[in-house]
Amino acid sequence: MESVNKFFGISQAGSTVRREIVAGITTFLTMAYIVFVNPSILVQAVPGIFDQAGKVLDQALYNSYYGAFMVATIIGGAVATLIMGLLANYPFALAPGMGLNAYFTYTVCLKLGIPWQLALTAVFIEGLIFVVLTITGARTFVARAVPQPVKAATGVGIGLFIALIGLKNAGIVMADPITAVTLGHLNRPDTLLAIVGFFITVVLFALNVPGSILLGIILTTVIGATPLFNVTQYQGIIGNIPDISPTFFKLQFDAQTLLSGTFWIVVATFFFVDFFDTLGTLTGLAEGTGFTKKNGEMERATKAYLSDAIGTVAGALFGTSTVTTYIESSTGIAVGGRTGLTAVVVALLMLAMLFFSPLALTIPAAATAPALIFVGVLMVKSLMSIKWDDITDAVPAFVTLTMIPFTYSIANGIALGIITYPIVKTFSGKRKEVHWFTWVLAALFIGYLTFFRE
Repeated sequence: MESVNKFFGISQAGSTVRREIVAGITTFLTMAYIVFVNPSILVQAVPGIFDQAGKVLDQALYNSYYGAFMVATIIGGAVATLIMGLLANYPFALAPGMGLNAYFTYTVCLKLGIPWQLALTAVFIEGLIFVVLTITGARTFVARAVPQPVKAATGVGIGLFIALIGLKNAGIVMADPITAVTLGHLNRPDTLLAIVGFFITVVLFALNVPGSILLGIILTTVIGATPLFNVTQYQGIIGNIPDISPTFFKLQFDAQTLLSGTFWIVVATFFFVDFFDTLGTLTGLAEGTGFTKKNGEMERATKAYLSDAIGTVAGALFGTSTVTTYIESSTGIAVGGRTGLTAVVVALLMLAMLFFSPLALTIPAAATAPALIFVGVLMVKSLMSIKWDDITDAVPAFVTLTMIPFTYSIANGIALGIITYPIVKTFSGKRKEVHWFTWVLAALFIGYLTFFRE
């Protein structure tokens, strides 16, 4: 134990080995839901598994890809979290990001028609770009060029986007030819189960129950197996590690796609959301726990950002969407986690989940949909950081957060928000508040929306 204490500097950080382990378990419980939710989203990007109504056509194919995406989710998150713990020595955990997985499946693959293999290639390239910019320090320059209202509103918009997906998967909302969307059939067993699951999750969270989202998924799954609902189909709990071959090293470098503007806007969107999501999360966690210097910068920042970047590259090779730092890390910090040992514990618990694939396959969509809706609720709180009394900040923020769910695209929301910001600021006499590179980004997005968007 003494060597562990010395390696992580646990005593110097004012913590103990026992406290770090408890912190790691706490963080893991609050974010373990991603092991079940992420593959349930990514598997929808694979052709031939679902019909237009969202029903499984080929159960064997579904199980195969779901298992592979689950392993990729675990490996990507565990690799990044281990690097965060061992290299950066921070108690922060990482995993495939919510919102980015939705963008991967519903926008890039289903809407734009890009094969999931090429989407993984975009994630891989984005990760490499992130590595280069992190090492060179260019991230600071890019961060200053993107308007603060757009950064804050992007998180809110993604929250609404995720919630919309959850509502759709639950059958609470459905398509309508006249009004675009309408209320679904609430008397369906799976829809009723999702509603029950949502309230279970909310109550557990309100009561400060550790792992409330994960526990909500499990309880909803159990309730779904009762004769009242009969939605859950039991597959088992513990089993062999799923075959990773369906998604492992499936990157596809297609020359025609790599030369298209659409593909590179996808890469840019993955990068943008990952970049600023990680920036905001790490900064917030560091500031709240005393990990920042007097000038407000985070210590060992480059190593922390490399964790995210390398995790994204590794995750893409195994078959998952962009890896990012999880705000749920704050729960472990709240119980005393101060060093990288907390992160190492989280990573080891993630790897242990490799043996629970039957449990993952048992969980129905009606049990994961409430988690999506609830995560959307948590993400909307970024609204408080927007200066709504300044109309030149409020309008770009509003455009960003509404266009993401209304156009079913994170890329469109970000693009329109960045275009709006310099125009509103400049013609309102606040030109000095606009970074010159913001105009460059706006021009690029105008060109994309006008000439390249399909």
